[in-house]
Amino acid sequence: MTHPFKFYHFKIFSIGLLLSIFIPIHARCQESDASAAQANNPLANMTALNFHDYYVPKLSNTEEGSYMNTGWVRFAAPFAKGKLLIRVSVPLSTIAIQSSNTVTNANGLGDVNAFLSYNFVSKPAATIGIGPMVSTPSATNNVLGTGKWQGGFAFVAFIAKSPAFQFGGLVTWQASFAGQSNRASTNIGAVQPFYFWQLGKGTYLRGAPTWAFDFKNEAYSVPLALGIGKVVKLGSTVCNLFVEPQYSLLIYGVQPQFQVFTGINLQFSKK
Repeated sequence: MTHPFKFYHFKIFSIGLLLSIFIPIHARCQESDASAAQANNPLANMTALNFHDYYVPKLSNTEEGSYMNTGWVRFAAPFAKGKLLIRVSVPLSTIAIQSSNTVTNANGLGDVNAFLSYNFVSKPAATIGIGPMVSTPSATNNVLGTGKWQGGFAFVAFIAKSPAFQFGGLVTWQASFAGQSNRASTNIGAVQPFYFWQLGKGTYLRGAPTWAFDFKNEAYSVPLALGIGKVVKLGSTVCNLFVEPQYSLLIYGVQPQFQVFTGINLQFSKK
């Protein structure tokens, strides 16, 4: 069975991204090692707009031809002199799963979530924050969301003491507390370690795999990742472009076995 839209999101997003990374960028493009070191800081004291995409051509416990693609639009804005930061994430997904003679196809909006961070450490060499998060039952199709209001917390740390190597992590947990009574309750956790090696002139190696744990259904996915990125500065805007293959070594349930994480992060620094 063929899927005419199988590569729709991935082609539009990733081909342009790869060209942006590997074709020389001119026209007032200034590279900055300082900008590169902070370009992956999720708690940076700057307004940010991110476009992320997870293309999953191989899922565990499904038949050949199953795939997923989820694009995320994320907006973050600091306030209270950088002590607080709010981030809103909007997912747009396409899913085609074949399993046990059953075919599931859906595309549309998923569950929108928001996170408010209190940055109790906010320095160039280290940023650490914690705060509440909430997920709304905004999905346009039952397959794309939980049908539940979910609440929980997120903890983020970004360490940049070295100009050559930065690291940190994001830990989240959320569970359902309201929503459609005929939908299953949720209890979900995730750990996302991230690490970045600066190679110079804005080019860097990276990894930011998400270790996902569905405690309710006893499913999990623990991928490893290694990719490449490029940071350039266009005026007061820091542009961070990357591509990152990820492969799950530990997995149970219907989870991504292999996926490609691509992104364009924009940070709007103050003039």
